[in-house]
Parts: sequence; structure tokens; C-alpha cells
Amino acid sequence: MARLLLILALVATVFWVYTIVDCAVQAPSRHRGVSKGAWMAIVILLPVLGGILWFVIGRGRAAGKTAVVRRAPDDDPEFLGRMTASARADQDERIRRLEEELAQLDSEADDTQPPKKPTDPDNPPGKGDDDTRGQRGAVG
Repeated sequence: MARLLLILALVATVFWVYTIVDCAVQAPSRHRGVSKGAWMAIVILLPVLGGILWFVIGRGRAAGKTAVVRRAPDDDPEFLGRMTASARADQDERIRRLEEELAQLDSEADDTQPPKKPTDPDNPPGKGDDDTRGQRGAVG
């Protein structure tokens, strides 16, 4: 019997602490009936009964808040609606100029590369001429 009372006391203490924390962290707009301070006093002074009253009467439900959906700006219709036609035209013009500059830089890079010489399969580059190929230390 003593063990049962000890377990019930432990459960009541955990419930009491949980209701105190829950009452303290709720926004004042979610407290029904009396103010947040009054609910804190009720829950602290009446450990189990105050907790039951808090969950049955005092704790208000969340006011049907919808989740905020985050979108990229180009996917957000409100953002796109706020953009003016002139801003879009400016952005398009800037993109066009950047693409032209990029194409010009690409063409300049292609022009500055020296033409590649065709390689002779019998004489790969860096091997020397045909006279010395395969002859190490030969004195001529």
C-alpha cells in the first residue's frame, strides 16, 4: 500500500509540475476565464485539482492558425503581383546585357587560344628528333 501511495504521489507531482510549466508558457490570449497570474496561482495552490481545472476550463484552444508556407519569391503570387512592369523590364534588360557580355568574353577566349599543331604519331612531342630516339648516351 505504501508503494502505491508513493507512486501516486510521484505521478501527482509530475502532473503538477507539468501543469505549472504549461500554464506559464501559454500566451495570455489562450487563458480562458481569469488572467494568467490567477491561473498560475490556482495551479500552484491547488496541485492536482488546479491542474485538472486548468486543462478543462482555463487552457484555450489555438485559434485556428494556418501554417505559414514559405515560398521562393518567384513562386509567390503576392510578390510577383507587387513587381511592376518597369522593374521586370529593367531586370530583363540587365540579364540581356550580362548574356551579351558573357558571349563576348567567350568569343574572345576562343580567339586568343593558339591553333593546335597536328601531332605526328611517330614523333610525339617531347621525345626529341628521330635521330636520337631509342639511343641513350650515344655519342655521334
